[in-house]
Amino acid sequence: MEEWLKISLTLSLIGFLKEFRPSEAFYYEYLVGPKNFTEDQVNREAVPTSIYSTLVLQVFAFLITDMCRYKPLIIVLGLSGVIMYSLMLWTTSLLGLQIALGFNGLFYGTEVAYYTYIYGKVDKEHFERVTSHTNAAILAGRTSSGILAQVLVSVKWMDVEQLNYISLGGDAIQFNHFNNKQYFPAMVLTTLWACLLPSVKESIYFQSEEVGLLPFSKKVMSAFVVIKGHFTQAFTNPRVVKWGMWHGFAIAGYTAMEYYIQALYSLLQTEDQDLYNGAVIAVQTFLGFCASLLAGYVSVTWRNKLDMALAASSLVEGILVIAISQTENIFLCYSLYILNSTLVYFMTTLIMGQIAKEIVENSYGLVVGIFTFWAQAFTAILTAVVSSEGTGFNLDVRGQFVVYGSYQFGICLIYVVIAITNFVVSKGTFMLELQ
Repeated sequence: MEEWLKISLTLSLIGFLKEFRPSEAFYYEYLVGPKNFTEDQVNREAVPTSIYSTLVLQVFAFLITDMCRYKPLIIVLGLSGVIMYSLMLWTTSLLGLQIALGFNGLFYGTEVAYYTYIYGKVDKEHFERVTSHTNAAILAGRTSSGILAQVLVSVKWMDVEQLNYISLGGDAIQFNHFNNKQYFPAMVLTTLWACLLPSVKESIYFQSEEVGLLPFSKKVMSAFVVIKGHFTQAFTNPRVVKWGMWHGFAIAGYTAMEYYIQALYSLLQTEDQDLYNGAVIAVQTFLGFCASLLAGYVSVTWRNKLDMALAASSLVEGILVIAISQTENIFLCYSLYILNSTLVYFMTTLIMGQIAKEIVENSYGLVVGIFTFWAQAFTAILTAVVSSEGTGFNLDVRGQFVVYGSYQFGICLIYVVIAITNFVVSKGTFMLELQ
Protein backbone atom coordinates (compact mmCIF):
# COMPACT_ATOMS: atom_id res chain seq x y z
CA MET A 1 0.00 0.00 0.00
CA GLU A 2 1.31 3.45 -0.90
CA GLU A 3 2.38 5.69 1.99
CA TRP A 4 -0.08 8.47 1.16
CA LEU A 5 -2.96 5.96 1.20
CA LYS A 6 -1.91 4.61 4.62
CA ILE A 7 -1.88 8.17 5.96
CA SER A 8 -5.25 8.85 4.35
CA LEU A 9 -6.82 5.76 5.93
CA THR A 10 -5.38 6.59 9.36
CA LEU A 11 -6.61 10.17 9.13
CA SER A 12 -10.00 8.95 7.97
CA LEU A 13 -10.30 6.58 10.91
CA ILE A 14 -9.38 9.38 13.31
CA GLY A 15 -11.95 11.61 11.60
CA PHE A 16 -14.62 8.95 11.94
CA LEU A 17 -13.85 8.30 15.61
CA LYS A 18 -13.65 11.94 16.63
CA GLU A 19 -17.10 12.54 15.15
CA PHE A 20 -18.56 9.31 16.58
CA ARG A 21 -20.09 10.93 19.66
CA PRO A 22 -23.67 9.67 20.11
CA SER A 23 -24.11 11.72 23.28
CA GLU A 24 -23.97 14.94 21.22
CA ALA A 25 -27.48 14.25 19.93
CA PHE A 26 -28.97 14.46 23.43
CA TYR A 27 -26.47 16.54 25.41
CA TYR A 28 -29.12 19.11 26.43
CA GLU A 29 -31.51 16.42 27.70
CA TYR A 30 -28.62 14.88 29.61
CA LEU A 31 -27.61 18.12 31.32
CA VAL A 32 -31.11 19.24 32.34
CA GLY A 33 -32.18 15.65 33.10
CA PRO A 34 -29.82 13.22 34.86
CA LYS A 35 -27.26 15.94 35.68
CA ASN A 36 -29.99 18.18 37.12
CA PHE A 37 -28.69 21.51 35.82
CA THR A 38 -31.29 24.21 35.19
CA GLU A 39 -32.05 25.48 31.70
CA ASP A 40 -30.61 28.90 32.60
CA GLN A 41 -27.38 27.33 33.87
CA VAL A 42 -26.94 25.43 30.61
CA ASN A 43 -28.00 28.21 28.21
CA ARG A 44 -26.57 31.27 29.98
CA GLU A 45 -23.46 29.97 31.73
CA ALA A 46 -22.34 26.61 30.34
CA VAL A 47 -22.79 26.88 26.55
CA PRO A 48 -21.14 30.35 26.31
CA THR A 49 -18.09 28.87 28.08
CA SER A 50 -17.67 26.41 25.23
CA ILE A 51 -18.05 29.13 22.59
CA TYR A 52 -15.62 31.59 24.19
CA SER A 53 -13.00 28.92 24.99
CA THR A 54 -13.15 27.66 21.41
CA LEU A 55 -12.42 31.17 20.16
CA VAL A 56 -9.44 31.72 22.48
CA LEU A 57 -7.94 28.25 22.09
CA GLN A 58 -8.43 28.29 18.34
CA VAL A 59 -6.09 31.28 18.11
CA PHE A 60 -3.49 29.50 20.24
CA ALA A 61 -3.78 26.25 18.27
CA PHE A 62 -3.65 28.07 14.94
CA LEU A 63 -0.41 29.84 15.91
CA ILE A 64 1.45 26.72 17.07
CA THR A 65 0.03 24.00 14.77
CA ASP A 66 2.55 24.54 11.99
CA MET A 67 5.38 25.06 14.47
CA CYS A 68 4.55 21.80 16.29
CA ARG A 69 4.06 19.98 12.98
CA TYR A 70 0.44 18.97 13.45
CA LYS A 71 0.64 15.54 15.10
CA PRO A 72 1.02 16.70 18.76
CA LEU A 73 -2.06 18.90 18.38
CA ILE A 74 -4.08 15.99 16.97
CA ILE A 75 -3.11 13.94 20.04
CA VAL A 76 -4.19 16.89 22.24
CA LEU A 77 -7.52 16.86 20.37
CA GLY A 78 -8.11 13.24 21.40
CA LEU A 79 -6.99 13.81 25.00
CA SER A 80 -9.21 16.87 25.36
CA GLY A 81 -12.17 14.73 24.27
CA VAL A 82 -11.32 12.09 26.88
CA ILE A 83 -11.09 14.71 29.65
CA MET A 84 -14.26 16.48 28.50
CA TYR A 85 -16.44 13.36 28.55
CA SER A 86 -14.92 12.18 31.82
CA LEU A 87 -15.89 15.47 33.45
CA MET A 88 -19.31 15.45 31.78
CA LEU A 89 -19.98 12.04 33.30
CA TRP A 90 -18.75 12.61 36.82
CA THR A 91 -18.97 16.29 37.64
CA THR A 92 -21.93 17.52 39.66
CA SER A 93 -21.13 21.24 39.87
CA LEU A 94 -21.64 24.09 37.43
CA LEU A 95 -17.93 24.92 37.66
CA GLY A 96 -17.07 21.33 36.74
CA LEU A 97 -19.42 21.54 33.75
CA GLN A 98 -17.83 24.81 32.64
CA ILE A 99 -14.37 23.24 32.87
CA ALA A 100 -15.61 20.30 30.82
CA LEU A 101 -16.92 22.65 28.15
CA GLY A 102 -13.62 24.50 28.28
CA PHE A 103 -12.00 21.25 27.15
CA ASN A 104 -14.72 21.04 24.53
CA GLY A 105 -13.36 24.37 23.30
CA LEU A 106 -9.87 22.85 23.21
CA PHE A 107 -11.25 19.90 21.24
CA TYR A 108 -12.70 22.16 18.56
CA GLY A 109 -9.78 24.59 18.69
CA THR A 110 -7.22 21.88 17.91
CA GLU A 111 -9.22 20.52 14.97
CA VAL A 112 -7.22 22.91 12.80
CA ALA A 113 -4.26 20.52 13.17
CA TYR A 114 -6.33 17.61 11.87
CA TYR A 115 -7.59 19.53 8.86
CA THR A 116 -4.15 20.90 7.90
CA TYR A 117 -2.05 17.77 8.59
CA ILE A 118 -2.39 16.62 4.97
CA TYR A 119 -0.77 19.82 3.70
CA GLY A 120 2.38 19.04 5.64
CA LYS A 121 2.56 15.27 5.13
CA VAL A 122 0.91 14.32 1.83
CA ASP A 123 2.22 15.27 -1.61
CA LYS A 124 0.19 17.94 -3.41
CA GLU A 125 -0.95 15.51 -6.09
CA HIS A 126 -2.91 13.55 -3.47
CA PHE A 127 -4.52 16.53 -1.64
CA GLU A 128 -7.86 16.21 -3.39
CA ARG A 129 -8.22 12.47 -2.77
CA VAL A 130 -7.14 12.61 0.88
CA THR A 131 -9.50 15.55 1.49
CA SER A 132 -12.30 13.51 -0.07
CA HIS A 133 -11.51 10.49 2.13
CA THR A 134 -11.35 12.46 5.38
CA ASN A 135 -14.50 14.47 4.65
CA ALA A 136 -16.39 11.27 3.87
CA ALA A 137 -15.12 9.67 7.10
CA ILE A 138 -16.14 12.68 9.19
CA LEU A 139 -19.63 12.69 7.73
CA ALA A 140 -19.89 8.91 8.15
CA GLY A 141 -18.93 9.28 11.81
CA ARG A 142 -21.58 11.92 12.44
CA THR A 143 -24.27 10.03 10.54
CA SER A 144 -23.63 6.67 12.20
CA SER A 145 -23.40 8.19 15.69
CA GLY A 146 -26.73 9.97 15.15
CA ILE A 147 -28.39 6.76 13.98
CA LEU A 148 -26.93 4.75 16.86
CA ALA A 149 -27.97 7.36 19.44
CA GLN A 150 -31.52 7.44 18.11
CA VAL A 151 -31.89 3.66 17.99
CA LEU A 152 -30.44 3.09 21.47
CA VAL A 153 -32.64 5.76 23.06
CA SER A 154 -35.81 4.94 21.11
CA VAL A 155 -35.74 1.21 21.91
CA LYS A 156 -34.61 2.03 25.47
CA TRP A 157 -31.43 -0.03 25.30
CA MET A 158 -29.58 2.97 26.69
CA ASP A 159 -30.45 6.27 28.34
CA VAL A 160 -28.96 9.67 27.51
CA GLU A 161 -26.37 9.32 30.29
CA GLN A 162 -24.97 6.03 29.01
CA LEU A 163 -24.42 7.52 25.56
CA ASN A 164 -21.59 9.54 27.09
CA TYR A 165 -19.70 6.31 27.81
CA ILE A 166 -19.71 5.49 24.11
CA SER A 167 -18.38 8.96 23.30
CA LEU A 168 -15.68 8.62 25.96
CA GLY A 169 -14.76 4.98 25.31
CA GLY A 170 -12.89 2.47 27.38
CA ASP A 171 -15.64 1.99 29.98
CA ALA A 172 -17.85 -1.03 30.39
CA ILE A 173 -21.49 -0.33 29.68
CA GLN A 174 -24.31 -2.59 30.74
CA PHE A 175 -26.98 -2.63 28.05
CA ASN A 176 -30.48 -2.63 29.49
CA HIS A 177 -31.43 -5.12 26.78
CA PHE A 178 -28.42 -7.43 26.92
CA ASN A 179 -26.72 -9.28 29.73
CA ASN A 180 -23.22 -9.05 28.33
CA LYS A 181 -21.00 -6.00 28.55
CA GLN A 182 -19.59 -4.21 25.53
CA TYR A 183 -16.69 -1.81 25.20
CA PHE A 184 -16.95 1.26 23.01
CA PRO A 185 -13.72 3.15 22.33
CA ALA A 186 -14.35 6.53 20.69
CA MET A 187 -12.30 9.40 22.18
CA VAL A 188 -9.81 6.93 23.65
CA LEU A 189 -9.27 5.29 20.27
CA THR A 190 -9.05 8.69 18.62
CA THR A 191 -6.09 9.48 20.86
CA LEU A 192 -4.42 6.11 20.29
CA TRP A 193 -4.78 6.30 16.50
CA ALA A 194 -3.45 9.87 16.54
CA CYS A 195 -0.27 8.51 18.18
CA LEU A 196 0.15 6.17 15.19
CA LEU A 197 0.17 9.00 12.65
CA PRO A 198 3.57 9.48 11.00
CA SER A 199 5.39 12.55 12.28
CA VAL A 200 5.69 15.46 9.88
CA LYS A 201 9.32 16.33 9.16
CA GLU A 202 8.50 19.45 7.18
CA SER A 203 5.67 21.90 7.67
CA ILE A 204 4.59 24.71 5.41
CA TYR A 205 6.04 27.65 7.33
CA PHE A 206 8.31 26.83 10.28
CA GLN A 207 9.80 23.50 9.22
CA SER A 208 10.02 23.78 5.45
CA GLU A 209 13.02 22.52 3.51
CA GLU A 210 14.23 26.07 2.91
CA VAL A 211 14.40 27.04 6.60
CA GLY A 212 15.01 23.63 8.20
CA LEU A 213 18.67 24.30 9.16
CA LEU A 214 18.26 27.91 10.24
CA PRO A 215 18.37 28.98 13.92
CA PHE A 216 14.97 29.21 15.58
CA SER A 217 14.79 33.02 15.49
CA LYS A 218 15.52 33.05 11.76
CA LYS A 219 13.02 30.24 11.20
CA VAL A 220 10.36 32.39 12.82
CA MET A 221 11.30 35.43 10.73
CA SER A 222 11.38 33.38 7.54
CA ALA A 223 8.04 31.76 8.38
CA PHE A 224 6.35 35.09 8.97
CA VAL A 225 7.70 36.43 5.69
CA VAL A 226 6.00 33.52 3.88
CA ILE A 227 2.81 33.93 5.96
CA LYS A 228 2.76 37.65 5.17
CA GLY A 229 3.15 36.88 1.46
CA HIS A 230 0.30 34.34 1.50
CA PHE A 231 -1.88 36.67 3.55
CA THR A 232 -1.24 39.64 1.26
CA GLN A 233 -1.87 37.62 -1.89
CA ALA A 234 -5.21 36.34 -0.54
CA PHE A 235 -6.58 39.41 1.22
CA THR A 236 -5.73 41.98 -1.42
CA ASN A 237 -8.07 40.04 -3.70
CA PRO A 238 -11.55 41.62 -3.33
CA ARG A 239 -13.29 38.38 -4.28
CA VAL A 240 -11.49 36.42 -1.56
CA VAL A 241 -12.38 39.08 1.01
CA LYS A 242 -16.08 39.41 0.20
CA TRP A 243 -16.66 35.66 -0.28
CA GLY A 244 -14.63 34.81 2.81
CA MET A 245 -16.53 37.37 4.87
CA TRP A 246 -19.82 35.83 3.78
CA HIS A 247 -18.50 32.38 4.66
CA GLY A 248 -17.56 33.62 8.14
CA PHE A 249 -20.89 35.39 8.65
CA ALA A 250 -22.88 32.36 7.50
CA ILE A 251 -20.97 29.83 9.60
CA ALA A 252 -21.21 32.10 12.65
CA GLY A 253 -24.99 32.33 12.39
CA TYR A 254 -25.34 28.62 11.78
CA THR A 255 -22.99 27.66 14.64
CA ALA A 256 -24.74 29.96 17.12
CA MET A 257 -28.06 28.39 16.17
CA GLU A 258 -26.62 24.87 16.41
CA TYR A 259 -25.50 25.44 20.01
CA TYR A 260 -29.08 26.22 21.10
CA ILE A 261 -31.24 24.12 18.77
CA GLN A 262 -31.61 21.31 21.32
CA ALA A 263 -32.95 23.78 23.87
CA LEU A 264 -35.64 24.72 21.33
CA TYR A 265 -36.40 21.03 20.68
CA SER A 266 -36.89 20.54 24.41
CA LEU A 267 -39.23 23.54 24.56
CA LEU A 268 -41.38 22.18 21.71
CA GLN A 269 -41.51 18.61 22.99
CA THR A 270 -44.86 17.53 24.47
CA GLU A 271 -45.18 14.95 27.23
CA ASP A 272 -46.20 12.15 24.87
CA GLN A 273 -43.49 12.85 22.28
CA ASP A 274 -40.07 11.30 21.94
CA LEU A 275 -37.13 13.34 20.75
CA TYR A 276 -35.57 12.40 17.42
CA ASN A 277 -32.38 14.43 17.73
CA GLY A 278 -30.20 11.53 16.61
CA ALA A 279 -32.28 10.93 13.50
CA VAL A 280 -32.14 14.65 12.69
CA ILE A 281 -28.34 14.67 12.94
CA ALA A 282 -28.13 11.59 10.71
CA VAL A 283 -30.42 13.04 8.01
CA GLN A 284 -28.85 16.49 8.30
CA THR A 285 -25.35 15.10 7.87
CA PHE A 286 -26.29 12.83 4.97
CA LEU A 287 -28.04 15.65 3.09
CA GLY A 288 -25.11 17.92 3.94
CA PHE A 289 -22.77 15.38 2.37
CA CYS A 290 -24.93 15.25 -0.77
CA ALA A 291 -25.09 19.04 -0.92
CA SER A 292 -21.31 19.36 -0.49
CA LEU A 293 -20.76 16.77 -3.21
CA LEU A 294 -23.16 18.59 -5.54
CA ALA A 295 -21.41 21.91 -4.86
CA GLY A 296 -18.15 20.34 -5.98
CA TYR A 297 -19.64 19.61 -9.39
CA VAL A 298 -21.26 23.02 -9.90
CA SER A 299 -19.38 24.98 -12.53
CA VAL A 300 -19.62 28.63 -11.53
CA THR A 301 -19.27 30.56 -14.77
CA TRP A 302 -21.37 33.40 -13.35
CA ARG A 303 -18.71 34.56 -10.88
CA ASN A 304 -19.72 38.22 -11.10
CA LYS A 305 -23.30 37.27 -10.16
CA LEU A 306 -22.24 35.21 -7.15
CA ASP A 307 -22.78 38.14 -4.76
CA MET A 308 -26.50 38.13 -5.54
CA ALA A 309 -26.59 34.35 -5.01
CA LEU A 310 -25.07 34.88 -1.57
CA ALA A 311 -27.68 37.52 -0.79
CA ALA A 312 -30.46 35.16 -1.91
CA SER A 313 -29.03 32.34 0.20
CA SER A 314 -28.94 34.56 3.30
CA LEU A 315 -32.51 35.67 2.63
CA VAL A 316 -33.73 32.06 2.48
CA GLU A 317 -31.74 31.17 5.62
CA GLY A 318 -33.27 34.13 7.44
CA ILE A 319 -36.80 33.04 6.48
CA LEU A 320 -36.12 29.46 7.60
CA VAL A 321 -34.64 30.51 10.95
CA ILE A 322 -37.50 32.95 11.70
CA ALA A 323 -39.94 30.13 10.88
CA ILE A 324 -38.01 27.83 13.24
CA SER A 325 -38.30 30.44 16.00
CA GLN A 326 -42.09 30.69 15.66
CA THR A 327 -43.19 27.11 15.06
CA GLU A 328 -45.02 25.14 17.73
CA ASN A 329 -44.55 21.78 15.98
CA ILE A 330 -41.33 19.95 16.74
CA PHE A 331 -41.40 17.95 13.49
CA LEU A 332 -41.73 21.14 11.46
CA CYS A 333 -38.81 22.52 13.46
CA TYR A 334 -36.76 19.42 12.61
CA SER A 335 -37.59 19.76 8.89
CA LEU A 336 -36.81 23.48 8.68
CA TYR A 337 -33.53 23.00 10.53
CA ILE A 338 -32.48 20.22 8.14
CA LEU A 339 -33.34 22.40 5.13
CA ASN A 340 -31.34 25.30 6.55
CA SER A 341 -28.35 23.04 7.29
CA THR A 342 -28.39 21.59 3.77
CA LEU A 343 -28.38 25.07 2.25
CA VAL A 344 -25.48 26.15 4.47
CA TYR A 345 -23.45 23.04 3.55
CA PHE A 346 -24.03 23.65 -0.16
CA MET A 347 -23.22 27.36 -0.20
CA THR A 348 -20.18 27.23 2.09
CA THR A 349 -18.67 24.38 0.07
CA LEU A 350 -19.32 26.28 -3.14
CA ILE A 351 -17.75 29.46 -1.78
CA MET A 352 -14.63 27.76 -0.41
CA GLY A 353 -14.18 26.10 -3.80
CA GLN A 354 -14.26 29.52 -5.45
CA ILE A 355 -11.83 30.96 -2.90
CA ALA A 356 -9.41 28.06 -3.52
CA LYS A 357 -9.22 29.12 -7.18
CA GLU A 358 -8.17 32.63 -6.20
CA ILE A 359 -5.25 31.84 -3.85
CA VAL A 360 -1.90 30.09 -4.05
CA GLU A 361 -2.08 26.39 -3.20
CA ASN A 362 0.04 26.34 -0.03
CA SER A 363 -1.94 29.19 1.53
CA TYR A 364 -5.24 27.30 1.68
CA GLY A 365 -4.76 26.13 5.27
CA LEU A 366 -3.87 29.67 6.39
CA VAL A 367 -6.84 31.25 4.65
CA VAL A 368 -9.29 28.62 5.94
CA GLY A 369 -7.88 29.09 9.45
CA ILE A 370 -8.42 32.85 9.28
CA PHE A 371 -11.99 32.49 8.05
CA THR A 372 -12.69 29.84 10.69
CA PHE A 373 -11.45 32.23 13.37
CA TRP A 374 -13.60 34.98 11.83
CA ALA A 375 -16.64 32.72 12.08
CA GLN A 376 -15.90 31.74 15.68
CA ALA A 377 -15.38 35.38 16.66
CA PHE A 378 -18.79 36.33 15.28
CA THR A 379 -20.35 33.30 17.00
CA ALA A 380 -18.94 34.58 20.30
CA ILE A 381 -20.24 38.10 19.60
CA LEU A 382 -23.71 36.78 18.75
CA THR A 383 -23.74 34.69 21.93
CA ALA A 384 -22.65 37.61 24.08
CA VAL A 385 -25.31 39.86 22.57
CA VAL A 386 -28.33 37.57 22.60
CA SER A 387 -27.93 34.98 25.35
CA SER A 388 -25.16 35.67 27.86
CA GLU A 389 -26.28 36.87 31.27
CA GLY A 390 -24.92 40.27 32.28
CA THR A 391 -23.35 41.16 28.91
CA GLY A 392 -26.27 40.92 26.48
CA PHE A 393 -30.04 40.96 26.13
CA ASN A 394 -30.44 37.63 27.94
CA LEU A 395 -33.14 36.50 25.49
CA ASP A 396 -35.10 33.30 25.79
CA VAL A 397 -34.54 30.57 23.20
CA ARG A 398 -37.22 31.78 20.78
CA GLY A 399 -35.94 35.33 21.04
CA GLN A 400 -32.41 34.12 20.24
CA PHE A 401 -33.61 32.47 17.03
CA VAL A 402 -35.46 35.63 16.00
CA VAL A 403 -32.13 37.46 16.29
CA TYR A 404 -30.32 34.73 14.31
CA GLY A 405 -32.89 35.04 11.52
CA SER A 406 -32.69 38.86 11.53
CA TYR A 407 -28.90 38.53 11.40
CA GLN A 408 -29.26 36.60 8.14
CA PHE A 409 -31.47 39.36 6.73
CA GLY A 410 -28.71 41.82 7.60
CA ILE A 411 -26.17 39.74 5.68
CA CYS A 412 -28.59 39.61 2.75
CA LEU A 413 -28.83 43.42 2.70
CA ILE A 414 -25.02 43.81 2.76
CA TYR A 415 -24.56 41.54 -0.24
CA VAL A 416 -27.42 43.10 -2.18
CA VAL A 417 -25.59 46.42 -1.83
CA ILE A 418 -22.30 44.79 -2.90
CA ALA A 419 -23.98 43.16 -5.92
CA ILE A 420 -25.64 46.41 -7.03
CA THR A 421 -22.38 48.33 -6.56
CA ASN A 422 -20.46 45.79 -8.65
CA PHE A 423 -23.14 45.92 -11.36
CA VAL A 424 -23.05 49.72 -11.55
CA VAL A 425 -19.24 49.79 -11.61
CA SER A 426 -19.00 47.06 -14.27
CA LYS A 427 -21.64 48.77 -16.43
CA GLY A 428 -19.82 52.09 -16.13
CA THR A 429 -16.56 50.42 -17.15
CA PHE A 430 -18.31 48.82 -20.15
CA MET A 431 -19.70 52.19 -21.27
CA LEU A 432 -16.25 53.77 -21.05
CA GLU A 433 -14.82 50.98 -23.22
CA LEU A 434 -17.51 51.62 -25.85
CA GLN A 435 -16.57 55.27 -25.95
